[in-house]
Amino acid sequence: MNRLLLIVLLALLTGCASGPKFTVDDGRKVDETLLAGMRAYGAGERLIRPAIARSAALKDKECDKQWELPFAVATSEGWSDNDRVAWVRALQVDERLTLIAVTQDSPLPVGTRLNRIGDRASDDGEKLLELLAELRDAGKPFNVGTTEGKTVLIKPFEVCRGYTRFAPPNTPQLQDYHWLLSLHPLEVIQAEPTPDEALWAVLWTQGLSEEGGARMKTYHYAIKIAGTLYNLATLASGVKAAALAADAAISAAKSAAANVATDFLKQQLIEQGRALATQKIREGLVDAATQLTRQQVLNVMQAAAANRGSLSGISRIAATTFERADAWAFSRMAALGAPPLAGFTLHQKLVERSLASNALLFDADRLAALNKVAAARGFEREITAILGGFRPDALVAEIGAMPLASTQASFSFDNPDDPGAGRFSRGLIDAMLDMPAESGARKKQ
Repeated sequence: MNRLLLIVLLALLTGCASGPKFTVDDGRKVDETLLAGMRAYGAGERLIRPAIARSAALKDKECDKQWELPFAVATSEGWSDNDRVAWVRALQVDERLTLIAVTQDSPLPVGTRLNRIGDRASDDGEKLLELLAELRDAGKPFNVGTTEGKTVLIKPFEVCRGYTRFAPPNTPQLQDYHWLLSLHPLEVIQAEPTPDEALWAVLWTQGLSEEGGARMKTYHYAIKIAGTLYNLATLASGVKAAALAADAAISAAKSAAANVATDFLKQQLIEQGRALATQKIREGLVDAATQLTRQQVLNVMQAAAANRGSLSGISRIAATTFERADAWAFSRMAALGAPPLAGFTLHQKLVERSLASNALLFDADRLAALNKVAAARGFEREITAILGGFRPDALVAEIGAMPLASTQASFSFDNPDDPGAGRFSRGLIDAMLDMPAESGARKKQ
């Protein structure tokens, strides 16, 4: 009898031991650069999610629409063991679908872990992602289940088209602009945007879609707006799949897109090198707001022009409408009762930190165009004050006389250097529209 009892107890203990094990922070050494990227990524999502909800108040009848959720989620499933520990240490995220950012009226708080989406239950976050995207895009309320045993009703809300997202923490310099989704580099978060500046970034992204969508679609010419990797990347949890998409193309030796994908990753290294090159400027600014010189301002704005001119594929076409996106965001900020000069204050923060490898810092052409719009509404003095006492027209005039201004170049729909059939020739976002999840991450059994 005692032996039988021991067998039963042993079976019960074995059963308990075979249950799911989730990563914990065991104190091991992790990649500190990746860890910093994860923390910046989380900060960006916490900043941008409420701003996205604020943008819904526009209810603009003219713009195309997309659906959003009152929270952003992430999962460490699919990452290496060390990187999973980094996710826990940075954002308390493990293999389960975890909320890392919420809107003000979210029915769930940050840190909630989901194990059911609709009628599908799983502790594997990757398995729930695509279903979450599908239910979001259906636009109808649906239930989710938490690891605490709660069932909560989630209501997607409608916003103007153009998802605002940040680059994955393992490719922080990535930037890609598309009419459906824009990926902004993590350096934007280093400027510590205010909630109003975050709203500007959201409205600018939506404006880029609204004002440049038709032009981008013309270049795309084979419109397909649904793909597994794209759906995952529109959530804050598809970052691993997005980052690995290029790796998959490179490993496909017989693929015609392999060389293009290799060039794509090389460009990321170039961008990282450019960031290191500007570090000397940042190190010399003890108090950037008061010590920034006119020449430093000009240099950073020239770098912004070079960044814009270096974009390729659909992002290059998007760049031809950056001025229109600026004006669109300016007018919508006012419509929402938000400070319309938030774009200028964010620009100045980026200038002061010499962060020019993004689309939110104005080059000379954009500064001139938006200043004209703002000046017509009587904001000339305010703008000069925001820019550290420098008049926009004076800055634009000086930049116009500098040789580097020509690097902004002229944009064209016909680019002979663009191999139109290449998977990555039009950018990462466009490539993700045609790639299954298995191409971006290990295939789940």
